[in-house]
Amino acid sequence: MSRIGKKPIEIPAGVEVKLDGALVTVKGPKGTLHHTVPAPITVEINGAEITVSRPDDEKTNRSLHGLTRTLIANMIEGVNKGYSKELDVVGVGYRVAKQGKDLVMNLGYSHQVTVSEIEGISIEVPNPNKIIISGADKQAVGQFAAEVRKKRPPEPYKGKGIRYTDEVVRRKEGKAGKGA
Repeated sequence: MSRIGKKPIEIPAGVEVKLDGALVTVKGPKGTLHHTVPAPITVEINGAEITVSRPDDEKTNRSLHGLTRTLIANMIEGVNKGYSKELDVVGVGYRVAKQGKDLVMNLGYSHQVTVSEIEGISIEVPNPNKIIISGADKQAVGQFAAEVRKKRPPEPYKGKGIRYTDEVVRRKEGKAGKGA
């Protein structure tokens, strides 16, 4: 039995969960999220908790069991608290600014790189070297942060580029014959 899949999901106050056939809708203070549950998996709402179950121990059903439970739990946490990713911009002359709903980045290219906010995602720039991406959908926040990081990933020699705040960039030494 899946240890993750059999754990019940608590529904916190202020969060509303509806089950319409295979569609789970979670509504809370940060927004509304939807998820379609795969065919063999069943979801039940009992008072203030949700249970996810599977019909048998077939390999695909076992994997979908834990996945479905985790996705629903992430939706509940997302509409209640929200998710955020922090990015650091490292490099001389590298900086970011927010202009309306656009994130404008100077990343050492001959032009500025502009990324627009998408629905459900908000961008904050507390200082010119930090970006905070937040939203209710965990997958969308992570994907958007990865796309922003992709504009100038950190390089291994000087460590310049856009990196996650908790990311460790492995540095390389450079040319060996220097100063000998």
